Amino acid sequence: MFKRTRSLVCLSLAATFAFPAPIYANNIELPDIGTAASGTLTIAQEMQYGDAYMRMLRNNQPIVSDPVLNEYIDTLGHRLVAHANDVKTPFTFFMIRDRNINAFAFFGGYVALHSGLFLHAQSESELASVVAHEIAHVTQRHLARSMEDQARRSPATIAALAGSLLLAIAAPEAGLAAITATTAGNAQSQINYTRSNEKEADRFGITTLAKSGFDVQAMPRFFGRLADEYRYASKPPPMLLTHPLPEDRITDSRARAQGYPPHRVQPSLDYHLARSRIVARYAGIDSKAAKDWFDRTEKRAAPSIHPAFDYGRALVLLDNNQLEQANAILQPLLANDPNNKFYIDALTDLYIAQNKADTALSMLTKAMKTNPNNAVLEINYANTLIKLEKYQEAIRALQRYTHDHPNDVNGWHLLSEASIRIGDSDEDLAARAEILALKANWNKAIQYYTEASQLAELGSLKQARYDARIDQLMVQRDRFLALQ
Repeated sequence: MFKRTRSLVCLSLAATFAFPAPIYANNIELPDIGTAASGTLTIAQEMQYGDAYMRMLRNNQPIVSDPVLNEYIDTLGHRLVAHANDVKTPFTFFMIRDRNINAFAFFGGYVALHSGLFLHAQSESELASVVAHEIAHVTQRHLARSMEDQARRSPATIAALAGSLLLAIAAPEAGLAAITATTAGNAQSQINYTRSNEKEADRFGITTLAKSGFDVQAMPRFFGRLADEYRYASKPPPMLLTHPLPEDRITDSRARAQGYPPHRVQPSLDYHLARSRIVARYAGIDSKAAKDWFDRTEKRAAPSIHPAFDYGRALVLLDNNQLEQANAILQPLLANDPNNKFYIDALTDLYIAQNKADTALSMLTKAMKTNPNNAVLEINYANTLIKLEKYQEAIRALQRYTHDHPNDVNGWHLLSEASIRIGDSDEDLAARAEILALKANWNKAIQYYTEASQLAELGSLKQARYDARIDQLMVQRDRFLALQ
C-alpha cells in the first residue's frame, strides 16, 4: 500500500550495536551504572522532549510511512524491549529514508533506523544488534547523563548543550563541531564519555540480544565488517562519525560474544522480505539495479529465504505496471504462505491496479478474520473501500483506525480523502489538522480546526468536538514552545 529555531534536547545515540543469544548461567546481570540522571531531567520531561522532537522529525525528515515495514520494525523492536533491563518509557521504532548507515535514539524511547542500514545488515541478528544497542542508550539514560556530565565541566547552559547534541542527529559533522565549541577545552573528555556510553550500551545490548534469542556473534561480525569497509574512507557513514569503532570496542564485543555457547539462528524470512521491499522501493535505485541486486544476493542466500527475492522482483514489476508478471509471482507466494502480510499488501495494490478492488476487499476481509485489529490489514481495507467508492464504510473504518493509531499519518490522509469525496469539508479540515499537529505545525492545525468548527452546525456534537480539540492543541503548542 501507498507506493510511494531553538533546539530540543536530543543526541544521536547512533547504532553501534549489541548482540543476541540464549542466556546461560555464566552471564550474570550487569549492574545499573548511574541511570538516575535525575539532576537534569525527569522521565516525564524526557518523554515530552521525545514527543516534541519526533514531531520536528516528521516535518523535516523523510520518515517512511509504510505500514508493512513499520509493523516489521515495531515487532522486532518490541521483541527486544521485552527482554531489556530498566525500561522506564514506551518505545517507538521508525525508519528514515536515507541510504547512509545510521540509527539513533532520543528521549522518550524513540529509535530511528535509516533505510541504508538494511542494505548493510546481512541478517536479522545484525539489525537486532543495532536496535538492542539503541534501546540500551535509552534505558541507561545516556543522553541525560551526557548533558549532566558536560554541564559540570562547562559554563555552557543546558540549552546550549541541547542545541549541539540535537545537531549531532541531523548532521554529525556539524554536531561534533558544535559540541567541541560549546565545551571549549573539554573535547577529549566528551569523547571519552561518549566511548564509555558506547561500551555500556554494548554490554547491556548483548544481554538483551541473548535473552531475545538472536545470534550474539552478529555484533562483532557487523562491527568488524563496518570498520574494515570504512577504515580509510574520506567520508565515513554518519554512525561512525558520532560513534567511532576503535579496535578495543570490536575486540570487547568479540570477547563478550565468545562467552556464549554457539547458538544457530535460522535466517528470518520476514527480515529479508523487509530488506527486499526497501531495495525495491526505498533504496533510490532503478528497477534494473534492483533486479540485479536480487539476483546477486539470492545466489549467496539460504533456500529458505529465496521467496524474499521473488517478492522483491514482484514489487519492481508492480511498480512498473507490469501487472501480469507481478501476479504470476505473487499468487504462488501467497498460496504457500496465506497469512503473510507482505504478500497480502502487494496483492491488494495489484488488484486495485487491475481495477479488481472487490477481489482485494474479499482477500482482506478473509485475512482480517484470522488476524483482527491488524494495522496493515486495516489500513489496506480502508484504502480499498475508498477505491470502491464505499466512502461511508471507509470513514467508519478510519475513525476506528485513527483512534487506535493516532500517530499514523496514513490513516489521517485516507480520512481526509474519504471526507472530500462525500463533500464533508469540516472533517477533511480536521483530518488535515491532525497531520499538521503531528508535524508540530500547531498554528495551522488550530486554524484548520477553527475553520472546521465554523462549518459545523452550531451547537452540534461535531462543533463541540472540534472546539475541545482546539483547546487541547493550544495546550500542546504551549508545552512545545516552553521546551525551546
